[in-house]
Amino acid sequence: MTTTAPATAAPGHSRIQVLGQALALSRPYFVSDRKARAWGLLAAIVALNLAAVFMLVQINEWNRVFYDALQNKQANVFWQQLWHFLWLALAYIVIAVYRFYLTQLLQLDWRRWLTRHMLGRWLAHQAFYRLELGRYGEGAGVPDNPDQRIQEDLNLFTTYTVSLSMGLLNACVTFASFVGILWGLSAAMDVGLPQLLGGGDLHIPGFMVWMAVLYCLAGSAITFWIGKPQVWLNNRQQQLEADFRHHMIRVREHSEAIALDGGERVEGQQLSLRFADALANYLQLIRKQKNLTWFTNFFGQAAVVFPFIIAAPRFFSGAIQLGQLMQIASAFNQVQESLSWVVNNYADIAAWRATTNRLGGFEACLRAQESAPAGVSMQAGAQLHASALEVDLPNGERILQPSELDVQPGDRLLISGPSGSGKSTLLRVFAGIWPFARGRVQRPADAMFIPQRPYFPDGSLRDALAYPEPASRYADAALEQALTQAQLPRLAGQLDRQAAWNALLSGGERQRLAIARVLLKRPAWVFADEASSALDSAAEAEVYARLVQLVRERGGALVSVAHRDSVARFHDRRWVLDADNGKIRAAGISSGEPALGAARGMG
Repeated sequence: MTTTAPATAAPGHSRIQVLGQALALSRPYFVSDRKARAWGLLAAIVALNLAAVFMLVQINEWNRVFYDALQNKQANVFWQQLWHFLWLALAYIVIAVYRFYLTQLLQLDWRRWLTRHMLGRWLAHQAFYRLELGRYGEGAGVPDNPDQRIQEDLNLFTTYTVSLSMGLLNACVTFASFVGILWGLSAAMDVGLPQLLGGGDLHIPGFMVWMAVLYCLAGSAITFWIGKPQVWLNNRQQQLEADFRHHMIRVREHSEAIALDGGERVEGQQLSLRFADALANYLQLIRKQKNLTWFTNFFGQAAVVFPFIIAAPRFFSGAIQLGQLMQIASAFNQVQESLSWVVNNYADIAAWRATTNRLGGFEACLRAQESAPAGVSMQAGAQLHASALEVDLPNGERILQPSELDVQPGDRLLISGPSGSGKSTLLRVFAGIWPFARGRVQRPADAMFIPQRPYFPDGSLRDALAYPEPASRYADAALEQALTQAQLPRLAGQLDRQAAWNALLSGGERQRLAIARVLLKRPAWVFADEASSALDSAAEAEVYARLVQLVRERGGALVSVAHRDSVARFHDRRWVLDADNGKIRAAGISSGEPALGAARGMG
């Protein structure tokens, strides 16, 4: 995990920028191969929202007739309206159920597509590796915890975006539908002006509508003022929770080393500090939410009686009946609810903004990585040849000045030098995964790389051995032979055993299993990065002899990075990296003199 600051927005992050990020994240799904389903579900949800508002209009009209029947003691109308309400309620329930169901389907389908889309971009061209190096994408902020952004933030983004957008649509349609009703039911009011404004009366048509608007504008302004800190706190909470979870994963991954070092106390302190930070931030968030809850509950309860207070004088004067009073109250509440959409959903809006900021930062980092220089120009060829090759570290420090390098079939090359001189980095350049290099590299396609810390997926041993190819490509006899040749005969009979092999095997066994993978696949060219550093001398001699025999039979070459002199006897050439001047010099294997042909193609 990179430890630099996450690509998240400050508390004053532009709302326009957040909307732009949301549109950039949303658009690919609605123009993808799933666009027919996406637009179909969206159209159905919109239609159901319109139908739900229509049913609310019908229920509002029912209020007038029903309560007038109560006031006038019309029993037959009362029972008739009860049956009418039964059908209205049933229709509304059916609409509400399918609106919920289709909304969930849209969220599910969108999350499935967007997760696969983001995973594909994260895995493409080793972006997951390059982003962890912490340089490309730094203009947008280096992303923290990409696993959380893909797994959790995408889920929250699709959920909040669908629910909030449909809620906003519903609020707009409800307002448009009920504001006319409320205006028609509102009488004009004459409001006396103070002497400072000239005195007299001000004639205000649709008084109830204007009261609803003023009530909600005041509520929204106060809500923004109280709830503004929640956006930043939500954003920070997600980051702190992810850091806490990530450190627990690291303890699990390095459990043996921590146990051997007796580091339980230190790791416990680190976990406690991260957890305490998350709890402290969450406590701040709770306090801000408490303040907002005080106001929203007061606002909501006051809205229940507010229309009655405004319309009561007309009722008591006999200008309107009980049914009209209840219809006015119902219409006012619908207008007020639609205008109070921000007040009622501010906590979700704050969480949506925080999630969108995080995903927007991750998206910006992916775009920056995709547009970054490709590094060296890789080409296939019969030999390993690098021209005008220069290599940097992620911080910009030059570790290899422009050089010409050449390795021919039949060569067995040892790369040595002090720690930190760039030996392993040079192999990454030859593999084509190091982005901080320039020049041209020609390399045979039939090549395999053995990392110092090999990776094996959880599952069966045959899958771990054949990775990343399917194990079905290899016969059991070939798998068992490779294990035996790599000094792992005890595993030869456990091909179908399921295990977490990275945790189960010792360091030496993991290195031998990685060499067994090479012996199984039989490439012509082998690049080994400290591939025997955890082996004893006898095991090292055996596996290196196998590798030399393999590349000789296949007509290729062996390129090794190693510190131990015991590996030198399996090579006939040596390159020594000079960390001070960023150059490579050729040296003999058994002496400091240049070996025969060792300077071939060296610049």
